[in-house]
Amino acid sequence: MANAYEVDASELVRAAAEGLKSVIRQQPDYMHYSKSGAGRERPPSNQDFWYIRNASLMRHLYTDGPLGLSRLKKRYGGRKEHVLHRRHHVDAGGSIITDALNALEQASLVKKTAKGRELTPKGRSFLDKLSSGLSKK
Repeated sequence: MANAYEVDASELVRAAAEGLKSVIRQQPDYMHYSKSGAGRERPPSNQDFWYIRNASLMRHLYTDGPLGLSRLKKRYGGRKEHVLHRRHHVDAGGSIITDALNALEQASLVKKTAKGRELTPKGRSFLDKLSSGLSKK
């Protein structure tokens, strides 16, 4: 039986996003017009961005253990382009990540601990089933 370490990350995130559509029904109203961070010029153009971000968060929690909001903001951040001086790293916006983690907590896939957020056994089995299905293809 394969796990999330043994399959391609992009395929796993894509499959998990499709699976999360039935688990997480409601996405925030602001998702269609807000940027994902200060370093971005435009809002995400993908209609499934909310589910892809949730699936990506689940995969990061699976592989990197309990993570806090500050580390996740740094992970999803990027470079801010400046005209007169060098590029600098800018963290991602925290509200999208916080709302995604809260939605995953309501679906009982993620739990909050003293060290940060981590996957529940239900969340681990969700990703393990998807990865074993992907490894058979």
